[in-house]
Amino acid sequence: MTGRAKDKAGKNRIKDFTRRDFLMGGGAVLVADSLAHAAAPPQAKASYAPSQGYLVYDSRKCAGCVTCMLSCSLVHEGKENLSLARIQIAQNSFARFPDDIRMAVCRQCVTPLCVQNCPTGAAFVDGANGNVRRIDPGKCIGCKTCIQSCPHQPNRTVWNPFTKKSMKCDLCLDTPYWNEKGGPFGKQACVEVCP
Repeated sequence: MTGRAKDKAGKNRIKDFTRRDFLMGGGAVLVADSLAHAAAPPQAKASYAPSQGYLVYDSRKCAGCVTCMLSCSLVHEGKENLSLARIQIAQNSFARFPDDIRMAVCRQCVTPLCVQNCPTGAAFVDGANGNVRRIDPGKCIGCKTCIQSCPHQPNRTVWNPFTKKSMKCDLCLDTPYWNEKGGPFGKQACVEVCP
């Protein structure tokens, strides 16, 4: 490798860099960078009260009938539409049992990145209802930051293509088309209809 360097007279000259020179210089840069980060004060992490409820499913018993998805969209949106379900069933025909069916439902993360990164506060922890992580559709501006922030694949926050807003499982706290009390201590439509 070659590089330019100035001699004592200020004239440019070409200097040969050996692999050892390159590695030593690169190592010095890495050490300086790590020391700079170690010396920086740690950023305060927001702490959240743990959610008092979340959905659990047994993939060995799931038949993949998507009844849970249909009931979810019906009680929340008033119509049966798989794309409006706040939970998703993923079927993989090539996987072996019990990994051939997976349910994607909000895990009510201890440190919810969707809540931390939401620019409007639409994603929030509902302290009055068991600390459930929810999305307020009135505050959601449709930026999809919560979807992009979700560390799980597929994302547990779902996009509603009709309202152009994000939505996620709220354990049936806000179900305008169902006459049951939901939340961590109530009933969830998907649990009630699962055969």
